[in-house]
Amino acid sequence: MRASPKRRSDLQQTATALMFLAPLLLSLGLFFVYAFLRALYYSFTDYDLFNTPQWVGLRSYLAILADDRFRIALTNTLLFSAVVTTAQTIGALLLAVVLNQKVRGLGFFRSAFYMPSITSSVVITLIFIWLFQRRGVVNYLATQIGAYGPVIAAFIALVVVFQAAQVLWERSRGRPARALDPALLWISVALGAVGVWLALAFGWIGIRSVEPVDISWFASRERLFGLIPIPLLFIMIQNTFTTIPTMMLFFLAGLQNVPSALYEAAELDGASKFQQLRYITVPMLRPVTFYVVTVSLIGTLQMFDQVRIIGSAAPLESIITLAYYVYNNVFPSGSLPRAGMASAAAVILALLTLVIVALQRRFLISDEAHS
Repeated sequence: MRASPKRRSDLQQTATALMFLAPLLLSLGLFFVYAFLRALYYSFTDYDLFNTPQWVGLRSYLAILADDRFRIALTNTLLFSAVVTTAQTIGALLLAVVLNQKVRGLGFFRSAFYMPSITSSVVITLIFIWLFQRRGVVNYLATQIGAYGPVIAAFIALVVVFQAAQVLWERSRGRPARALDPALLWISVALGAVGVWLALAFGWIGIRSVEPVDISWFASRERLFGLIPIPLLFIMIQNTFTTIPTMMLFFLAGLQNVPSALYEAAELDGASKFQQLRYITVPMLRPVTFYVVTVSLIGTLQMFDQVRIIGSAAPLESIITLAYYVYNNVFPSGSLPRAGMASAAAVILALLTLVIVALQRRFLISDEAHS
């Protein structure tokens, strides 16, 4: 029996779609599905890349769970993912809001802020290593801040006092004045600078003599707040700096769909910029936020390249992540590869990523993402 014309048309459309999808489906099948199934199989063997793998059941998983280095890698990975994802999301949102304003030279600023995302991660890492050396720029700036601490504190205090006095004075005269009114703020800054200059001239405050800050960002085994290793904190700062511009583009695209009438109505009602951000921008960008958080979680849970570049410059337990733990088992120094254990760790990493993304989708902003 011959197929009807409509049936033949549907078959032709299906064949055309499959033809265009074939390259993507082939690459997904070869590099993801096949690779995952092979890793899953090797995770139940003692494979070492040279000899025929022998089935050992759950031995590799039990060995991993008993390995202290794996527990350290898991802790570092979760810390890294939580801190960097939060910093990336908030920083990218604020940067997108700033770059969505109509200011002169907007194209230049957008290009300049996006530059770190298209620069090689190796180059960025080398620049950061130079900045964070023991006699680098970061330690120098920290030393200067310590020396000029009284001057900086006096300046901030004077600006706050002058600003509060001006706002209260304007309001007492029945004039609307916001706490951070730009015109009043410029006057407060000028008065604060004059006040600090007088205080220095009369010797009321002075520049302190302090010891140079000597933080060893890479070789240190200390932990920030007893939780985050200092070398891992360095990688967090670097990763946040390089990925914020990419996340900013997603928020910037989402801001183009927020009706300007909402902001105009809010301004007529007297809403401040912060209130507009909280009650208009953030709710309207929740679907974009869901995507940004998801992409960031997946990327941070699989952090490898920047850890690998730093390598032996830092104590292994201070920077090791799950992805680097997998690499270390496949290419250990002075022993046979442990591909079976590496495969088991890779499977655990994949399941961990799947569970965290699923929980984020279920409990955070999934409803808004589907709206």
